[in-house]
Amino acid sequence: MRKGRVFVIILSILLMILVIGGTGFVYANNGGFTGKIVIFHAGSLSIPFDELEKAFEARYPGTDVIREAAGSRTTARKVTDLNRRADVVAVADYTVIRALMMPEFTDWYINFATNEMAIMYTSHSRYADEINADNWYRILLKPGVEYGHSDPNSDPCGYRSQLVWKLAEKYYKEPGLYTKLVKGCPLKNIRPKETDLIALLETGELDYIFIYRSIAQQHNLPFVELPEEISLRNDKYSDFYATVSFDVNGKKPGEMITKIGKPMVYGVTIPNNAPNRRGAIAFLKFLLGPEGRKIMKENGQPPIIPAETNDVSKVPLELRPLVKEGKHN
Repeated sequence: MRKGRVFVIILSILLMILVIGGTGFVYANNGGFTGKIVIFHAGSLSIPFDELEKAFEARYPGTDVIREAAGSRTTARKVTDLNRRADVVAVADYTVIRALMMPEFTDWYINFATNEMAIMYTSHSRYADEINADNWYRILLKPGVEYGHSDPNSDPCGYRSQLVWKLAEKYYKEPGLYTKLVKGCPLKNIRPKETDLIALLETGELDYIFIYRSIAQQHNLPFVELPEEISLRNDKYSDFYATVSFDVNGKKPGEMITKIGKPMVYGVTIPNNAPNRRGAIAFLKFLLGPEGRKIMKENGQPPIIPAETNDVSKVPLELRPLVKEGKHN
């Protein structure tokens, strides 16, 4: 009888482990936790999130952060269109969450970092010793110069490149400049996400790429620092940024979304169907805390302090002390 009772207890414990383990999340005896935390994120977050992953796993032994990088719009569509489950979705433009994931897959997001557009090149790029913030568009349009950007329908860096070109036409007072830049950039020079362009730059297939300043800094490559009036960096020029727009694919086939120029802001959320919600919350607390902010800053993506949200009442309770309702909404 006693042996039977012991067997039942052991069997019950094993079943509990299997059920909890199936979610990829197990509570540890020390009050911490272990398990998988799946993160879909923008390509431009690859380096800082790699550092965050290592620091987080060191803080919480037994956790396993699993990351997938892609263009931000592709990242969101993994959840919305491909029915894949993630614990955290982090994108280079918070409006991607609002446009593609809300309200079906989440009803909140947190804006946590900023960036700006730049033109990256190498010492072997044509006219590398001449290009600067005043003449870059003339250099790009010279015969033989190859430049590229990411796909606007997959990646915010792609449509931000188009916004920069449109702003440049106004800022430099060069009528027709946008059309010239579009014609000078063939389809072969366009890739799904901004980080895909780096290999083309390093092999010499491209001379210049439109990319985030943080990526140039992370790869220790030279870049043209664009005027703040066109770099999408400074809130001071929000009204000027908003004078240009670019259309990208919407949620449904044939539907279009108009992206209006605005300062660059990264966003993050936890999908409603996240398998490991507790682990996701712990990761976001780490991201928004001192160590996470330090990692973002060191990688050229200045953190927003405090982080901003569209609706504090919908943010998980554990994260509310770290956020406030902000202007970038």
